[in-house]
Amino acid sequence: MEEDNAEAVGVDEDGDDDMPDLESLNYDDLDSVSKLHKTQRYIDIMQKVEGALEKGTDLSNQGFILEEDPEYQLIVDCNALSVDIENELIIVHNFIRDKYRLKFPELESLVHHPIDYAHVVKKIANEMDSTLVDLEGLLPSAVIMVVSVTALTTSGKPLSEENLVKTIEACYRALNLDAAKKKVLDFVEGRMGYIAPNLSGIVGSAVAAKLMGIAGGLGALAKMPACNVQLLGGKKKTLLDFLLPHLSVSCWLS
Repeated sequence: MEEDNAEAVGVDEDGDDDMPDLESLNYDDLDSVSKLHKTQRYIDIMQKVEGALEKGTDLSNQGFILEEDPEYQLIVDCNALSVDIENELIIVHNFIRDKYRLKFPELESLVHHPIDYAHVVKKIANEMDSTLVDLEGLLPSAVIMVVSVTALTTSGKPLSEENLVKTIEACYRALNLDAAKKKVLDFVEGRMGYIAPNLSGIVGSAVAAKLMGIAGGLGALAKMPACNVQLLGGKKKTLLDFLLPHLSVSCWLS
């Protein structure tokens, strides 16, 4: 029965051909583990999203967006890309954390959110005197105080120039990916009310977009038996299972 349900929603088991060649990856090089931003798919989708956001099309006068509309397919593509960006952010966060724990090992237990962590690391960099670093606006006041006090007694040492450059580059990568994700979500959520107004009204624009994207479109979602909707979450593809031994992703997820 479970196999039949999986087939009903198109859940495919990934074969060995989809697994990355981990032995060939250099985990000391950011571009070896973070490649999404250079893929043509990422570039094409982001160009279309940015173009659509700049136009600021008023859809209120156009009625519903049909499946034949190019923007409909773009929304489906955006949903898949947002999942990839989330996975990429986890990978980049672990790269930053693995590098920066030599300088400030306690920081990862004080600042948990990947984007906040990237902001703080970029701000502190190699500075050993925390009183010279202004974290105002990056973290809540109480957390800033704890971070500043802990930084004064940290067991870490300054990073080498090479490792510092790699760490700061990874911070910028994380922040750029986060900005791209926000653009994608802004675009999708702004259109979902016209594509699936009833569904968006019940579960919200963000969840509605994810359900529609994973199902393969609004038509496929509408025809899907209710008992199979719960299986949609199982279709989220990720490289985390392959990268766990190398990037300690489980520490961030716990």
